[in-house]
Formats: sequence, C-alpha cells, structure tokens
Amino acid sequence: MLTYVLSRRGSLPAYDYLYRCIRRDILAGRLKTGEKLPSKRALAGELGVCVATVENAYAQLAAEGYIRTKERSGYFVLPVMEQRNAPAEQPRQGEGEPCERAWLLDFKANHVEQGKFPFTVWARLMRQVLSEEDKELLRPCPPGGVYALRTALADYLYRARGLSVLPEQIVVGAGTEYLYTLMVQLLGREKIYGVEDPGYDKVARIYRANGAQVRYLGVDGGGMVCAEAEESGAEVLHLSPGHHFPTGVVMPVGRRQELLRWAEEDGGRAIIEDDYDSEFRLSGRPIPTLQGLDHTGRVLYVNTFSKTLSPAFRISYMVLPPALAERYRDKLGFYACTVSSLEQYTLARFISGGYFERHISRMKTFYRAKRDAVAAAIEESPLGGRSQILAADAGLHFLLELDTDLEDEELERRAADAGVRLSCLSSYVNGNHPVQTHRVVVNYSGLDPEKLPEGLDRLAALM
Repeated sequence: MLTYVLSRRGSLPAYDYLYRCIRRDILAGRLKTGEKLPSKRALAGELGVCVATVENAYAQLAAEGYIRTKERSGYFVLPVMEQRNAPAEQPRQGEGEPCERAWLLDFKANHVEQGKFPFTVWARLMRQVLSEEDKELLRPCPPGGVYALRTALADYLYRARGLSVLPEQIVVGAGTEYLYTLMVQLLGREKIYGVEDPGYDKVARIYRANGAQVRYLGVDGGGMVCAEAEESGAEVLHLSPGHHFPTGVVMPVGRRQELLRWAEEDGGRAIIEDDYDSEFRLSGRPIPTLQGLDHTGRVLYVNTFSKTLSPAFRISYMVLPPALAERYRDKLGFYACTVSSLEQYTLARFISGGYFERHISRMKTFYRAKRDAVAAAIEESPLGGRSQILAADAGLHFLLELDTDLEDEELERRAADAGVRLSCLSSYVNGNHPVQTHRVVVNYSGLDPEKLPEGLDRLAALM
C-alpha cells in the first residue's frame, strides 16, 4: 500500500501533493512499469482522505501519461524513463516540505524522543537569562563560547566522565560537523586522516571537503585495528572508542593503550575521540574516555547535545589538549562562536543546576524500557526463532542478526517494498573491509510500538 505524509503538503491541495508523491516514485523506479496501484477507495482509506482526492490525483497522472486505467481492473504504471539520481522535488514558498515516503517501520532513522524534553525547566531558565544576563547577551561572544557554559561543561565532564580539564580547553560550536572542520584546520589539511570502516561516512566526506586525504581503517571486536593505522600512513585517527557506530563495539583498555602508543611515536600524530552517545550506556558505569588515559596531549575529545537534548539545538563542543588549545587561540581565534549566547547561557544553567544529569537519568530509564519492549516484540514475532540481538548495552541502536539466505541489498530492497526501511551493517562499509552479512542496524529510539508487530510480520514474511 502506498503511504505518504499528507500533513507536510503546506498550502498545496491534497490531491496535488498526492499526485506529486506518486509521480516522484514512478520516476525514481520505486513504482515499476505495469505495477497495479491501490484502488481509489483503498488508498483513500489508508491516507485518511476522501475518495475524490485520490481520484483527482490519479486523473492528473493519467492525463500526463504516468498511469493508465484498465476497465474493471484498476490503475497501472506506464513505462517511463527512470530518473534514479534526480533531486527530490522542492516545494515553492508556502507549499510545505518535499514529498517524503512514510514508512510503516523505519529501522534506519535515529530519532530523539522529543516528548520527553523538559520544556518547562528550559523556558524558566531562558527567562532568567533574559532577565539577569541582558547586557551580556548583547556583547560579542568569545570565540570558544560563553565562559559560563565552558565552566559548566568542565565541571560536568569531571563528575560524569572523570576528565579534569580547564574551561579554556573547551570550544563550543554549532554541531560536530562544524567542529570537524575546525579540527582539520587546526591539525592540518595536509595530513592523512584515518576513519573507521564500517562507520559514519559523513566524517570522511567532511575531511575530504576540507582538502584532507582519508584512509578507511578496519574495525574488529576491539575497535579500530592499530596495525592498519600504522600501515595506512594515517597521521590523525577519528574513532569512537566508547561505542562504535554501527557495530556497537566498546574498545577495551588494551587497544586504547596501543593506539595511544601509536600517537606518541610521532610528534605529528593525533587522535579525535568522538564520544557521540556516551551518556546512554544502559548497563554498568560509563566507559572512561580515551582522553582521560592520555598523558601526552594527543587526544581531542568531541561530544554533542544532539542525542541527549535535541538535534535542533546544534550545540556541540570539543576539548583540546593544552598545547592545541593555545594553538587554536593563535591560529583560529578569529572565528566567531556559532551558537547564540542566549542558548549557551541557558544550557550553562541547565547543566550547573543539575537538570541535565537528571534529564539523562530519566532518558536512560525511558530508552532502556523502549529497547526491552522492542526486543520483546522481536522475540514474540515470527522473527523470534530466526534472529539474534547483539550489542544492545549502550547507545540508541543495536544489531539484529537474521537467519536468511537473502543478500543484504536484496533484503533491504524487499523490505522497502514492504514498507520497512532497513540498513544492514554492510551498508556502512566504505572501504574494502568485509563484515558479517545479515546484520541489521536497529535504531530503536524512534520506532512506533504500535506498528512493530505488523512491520516485523512483513519482514519475516519476505525472508
């Protein structure tokens, strides 16, 4: 059944938006030549619109030659030249968002539970800032960020992560992507950067966009393989030792020490520690940071509030070793801070008042319960005897190993046809490193519990 989010149509008439969505899927090849479309009544019921809306959309598609009607049989897709690389259709002003497919179940998207955000506390603190920091809000913000926030972050890192750092070592920026760009400028575009494979490829793309060379380095059961770092000629390593994405591997202390020795062997080497979801370790104590083990100033630590609060805030920070912090002030201190002072002062009070840690505690309880509910739903579904959950102790994702003969690409394609969006572990391989197939990366934070049973039934059926 075709499913689209008509609430995103803006000022467009419902039939026009529906027509555009179906036309897009025909041009992209998601609706194949000869494929039968749902009946007008069935699609109207699925989308919650009147039959006339679907009838008008179908009529426009037929008039333009995208579909044809066959008496007493229904509507069928006509042959057209597929435009697989065509950009998404952009709306004009007031016409809402581009057409976006609505999935019955989306394992790939990683949502933050917005309904749990403490709006009342945040609004009260923001009013206090507007009242008490009125003059400070109008002054230029220091390049590294508001000092009150950097002080609050230093205190929090000592309490929660065991890091003893000065506020002067902390740089606040609008998102980790912006901070990656600063790191390339600070460490040098001429260096070779090693990134995890499989891994989050946007990191490599950002480094390349800034003129740096990138090497993909393999990940095993202990994290990034040190021998590959040595052989690759990499001078800067970007890794996530606390919880690797997407495998979920936690790097043991022996491997951490091995990588620190690698960094110490050459004065130009450095390690970027991406601690993107360290707060959400759901069992046991938080894993100590790599920077906490570093005694020679080779590790740059970066973290974000996108997972803990909301991506909408675009607030991240990095902690630089003392020598690099001084170099940053000399070389890049001319950059203006990219986060508004109002948000920084509010966040500073949110952290120093203990609200942030209480929020994290509540969210860990919530996500632990959600993870357990998703795991129970999988176990109770037809997949229960044909799957195994792996690496579920930390972060907002885990791996689901499926017992199937389908290749990963075919599995993803068939699932998409069934309204289930999958991303297998192999989809995150960017170099030449083999990974175990039939392992699905399950981002469970945004899954709808009510749709889980049907989605899991469909996934089991296509296997």
